Amino acid sequence: MFRFCCCVIVVSGLSLLGIRPVVADEPAFRIESSLGKLQVSWGQQPLATYVFDDRVVGRPYFRDVRTLDGTPTTRNHPPREGTDATDHATMHPGIWLAFGDLSGADFWRNKARVEHDGFFEAPRVDGPQASFTIRNRYRSGDEILCTEVCRHRLLRHPTGWMLTYESTFTGERHFTFGDQEEMGLGVRVSSPLAVKNGKGEILNSRGQRNEKNVWGQTADWCDYRGTLEGRRIGLLLMPHPKNFRPCWFHARDYGFVAANPFGQNAFTKQAKSRIEVKPGESFQLRFSVLIHDTPVDQAFDAEAIYHGFVTADQQ
Repeated sequence: MFRFCCCVIVVSGLSLLGIRPVVADEPAFRIESSLGKLQVSWGQQPLATYVFDDRVVGRPYFRDVRTLDGTPTTRNHPPREGTDATDHATMHPGIWLAFGDLSGADFWRNKARVEHDGFFEAPRVDGPQASFTIRNRYRSGDEILCTEVCRHRLLRHPTGWMLTYESTFTGERHFTFGDQEEMGLGVRVSSPLAVKNGKGEILNSRGQRNEKNVWGQTADWCDYRGTLEGRRIGLLLMPHPKNFRPCWFHARDYGFVAANPFGQNAFTKQAKSRIEVKPGESFQLRFSVLIHDTPVDQAFDAEAIYHGFVTADQQ
């Protein structure tokens, strides 16, 4: 096992995200490595486990994601009988990026496999932020369809903490992203946060609420949240506006939401989309998820947080 501890940070633009400076005696991010996974903590409080080698779930994911004080925000993985709904047990492990149709192969339903090919940048911790970059190979049978370099950043925020995906895909041959509902960045929220359990709500940037109104709509952001013991807790999904296309949101009251820029036909019944990446070209996707926790009597301005996320990235 190896460990990464804190040091001083000076990064331009982070103030726009609400990233706070190091405060004496305040906890910092910690990352500990064990076989096939990284454990992410805030001080002594576990926040999430990043799993990159799982024989059952054939793609990397973050499981057991929690707020800074330890409140679960994603469904237990694996789901617990009697506590959680057990549908999609291996397809909805927490937070993940996956594709139901990549050159015809199905990585969402674990019918093809994403292989971990090492760390492009080892985990690094700088007090209120941390990062690591991985290399992945997308394999279908004996063929490598493409490779991915994905940088993850973890950022302290006044309302909680933020997780980013910055993925770049390349291939020795051309590869294509197809058109399905099951594409993009997915989240399965904890059982108490699900709309159907009475405490949750889905809200998007257009003011639309819950599955009936949010499903299949494009939006700048989508917040799956709920009120638990006097606190507003949730996961705010923010696709980056420089992605090749705005995202439709595949949102379900049972506790699932995905930001999907590929489902043109799946969501609108227009012509099927086919995104081709030629040899020598690269294709990039960027997303951010804010794991937030605030008192219900304190304002939570998702729109301002989104614009801070966008503006900071342009510094």
